[in-house]
Amino acid sequence: MKHRTIWKWFAMALGEKASKCDKESDIVARIRATIFLTYLITNCFIVAGVVRHWNDQQHQVSGSVSQTKEKIIFKTGGYVL
Repeated sequence: MKHRTIWKWFAMALGEKASKCDKESDIVARIRATIFLTYLITNCFIVAGVVRHWNDQQHQVSGSVSQTKEKIIFKTGGYVL
């Protein structure tokens, strides 16, 4: 398989040909590919963050409401926010 063939398939998968001129269409396909890759990388970071914090014990709700209020009063020096 040629490198050019794979690029053509990838460019066609991004959307319809933007122009009759191949050079212009390639530029548009590169821009679309850049946008796609930034979305993909961003989503990978989001998923990695969710997986990393999946079973964090400190974020689970435990205890009664009064215990939570006591913690807030302790942390704020006696002031209830």
